[in-house]
Amino acid sequence: MSSTRIILLTSLAMIAFAGNSLLCRAALMHTGIDAGTFTAIRLISGAMILWLVIQFRQDDQIGRGNWISAFSLFTYAAGFSFAYITLPTATGALLLFGAVQTTMIGYGIWTGERLHKLQLLGLLVAFSGIVGLLLPGLTAPPLSGSILMLVAGVAWGIYSLRGKGMGDPTKVTAGNFLRAIPFVAVLSLLTLKDFSMDTAGFWYAVSSGALASGLGYAIWYAALPELKATNAATLQLSVPVIAAVGGILFLSEPITLRLALASAAILGGIALVILVKQETINGINGVKK
Repeated sequence: MSSTRIILLTSLAMIAFAGNSLLCRAALMHTGIDAGTFTAIRLISGAMILWLVIQFRQDDQIGRGNWISAFSLFTYAAGFSFAYITLPTATGALLLFGAVQTTMIGYGIWTGERLHKLQLLGLLVAFSGIVGLLLPGLTAPPLSGSILMLVAGVAWGIYSLRGKGMGDPTKVTAGNFLRAIPFVAVLSLLTLKDFSMDTAGFWYAVSSGALASGLGYAIWYAALPELKATNAATLQLSVPVIAAVGGILFLSEPITLRLALASAAILGGIALVILVKQETINGINGVKK
């Protein structure tokens, strides 16, 4: 794959991931759709587009998904939607990303991975950024929405960890989207009294599911084999930034000093963990050679 194509696919994937935050927040702010219905349409349309992608590819790679991962996917999508009832775009994306990365790094520590002193410092800085963002004050985000987004981030972190070594990631994701539909049906029944939808809200949800989620994941998985692990992880740092810029341009959302400082701490801290880890791996490999 040419470098130009890799850059293009990677850029499209990052924009798609950030677009999920923009589409969800815009739909819940400016249309008549409710969060439960948005979640349902997003996951169903995502399952449909991923199924079409699999049919188009016609390859023999293995990958099916499983019920635990599907529930994690559903928990992420539901928490994400309900959180954006109250959270601004940038704040939601930052909390989500911070929770995802903290979950995955925490799992590595729990399974015996040893962190360098600089990595521990980075993790502490990132965690401090999350705490600082949530501390009470005039510019603090709503606590209920923040908790829901953190739960969504933990769920997505679990989903990502469970996806390692499960086979072709696009097929696995398609299988998990399909398996998430029964959970969506239960959510729809539980939130039936709050059901609300209009044409604009419907298309926002379809765009989030089919384009930003389904095609976004397919594009990302196409580019991922060509990227080093560190590059892939570092590139994802751009998602909250893209979401923040989109929130300013399209939703007229302000960027507060608290959010700017928290963003620098969370993204900078996680970047330190990722980069030091790769340097350590490179050093070990160099010794082995």
